[in-house]
Amino acid sequence: KKVGKKIELVIHEQAFKLQLSIVFFSFTIEEGSSSLKELLITTESPPIFVQSDPKMNDTDVSKQIQQMVRFIRQEAEEKANEISVSAEEEFNIEKLQLVEAEKKKIRQEFERKEKQVDVRKKIEYSMQLNSSRIKVLQAQDDLVSSMKEAASKELLHVSHHHHVYKKLLQDLIVQSLLRLKEPAVLLRCRKDDLHLVESVLHSAKEEYAENANVHPPEIIVDNVHLPPAPSHHDAHGPFCSGGVVLASRDGKIVCENTLDARLDVVFRKKLPEIRKHLFGQVAA
Repeated sequence: KKVGKKIELVIHEQAFKLQLSIVFFSFTIEEGSSSLKELLITTESPPIFVQSDPKMNDTDVSKQIQQMVRFIRQEAEEKANEISVSAEEEFNIEKLQLVEAEKKKIRQEFERKEKQVDVRKKIEYSMQLNSSRIKVLQAQDDLVSSMKEAASKELLHVSHHHHVYKKLLQDLIVQSLLRLKEPAVLLRCRKDDLHLVESVLHSAKEEYAENANVHPPEIIVDNVHLPPAPSHHDAHGPFCSGGVVLASRDGKIVCENTLDARLDVVFRKKLPEIRKHLFGQVAA
């Protein structure tokens, strides 16, 4: 639109100059002057002069005017062409700038979204990695717990071997006495183990007195017993696989020396070695 307006303006300007020249030239002829005046038409090109000649007739004057018209039209076309070329160049430059600006915006937007995708991928990877680690740790804990549960079930069979279990009860009582170092203690055991405990009390007191270099202590067997071994009817209730619990007469000092308590102590102590043997690493 701008180019069209500029071209139209140039054509109107040249046409107006041409009309002025024709009117001025016609006026000179009508006045009957003996010679045509010298006409000057001002354009952006060098000035155009119309030479007067007494021998010129109307036809010659008309040809000269036509020549002037052609020249003015050519000048206008050249000017319009220059404007068109200049406008085309400006248009191409502006178009290129707009295209580059939009390309830059697109690149920036792409980079921003690419960064968002990278961040999201890293977060998802981190979450999946943590989830996998948790699953591995949970599987390891489940395996260790199953091993402990299997060991706990094996403890139930210890009391079935009376000769071995009897000697074990004596050792557990002596160990508890050495821990307490009390002249009188209270002993608690399972109801099923009562006859075995009573059969080893004297030997246990003598062994303790010899090791601690003291008089044999007084051991009172409590009427309250430890829970029995687990059964299929009451698998979730309290149970005891065997062993004894000794306490001072006032009950302030307690030594729990049951088979289940001993298993917990050993398991906690050996847990790093168990994990290293199973998983090839020492758990922190």
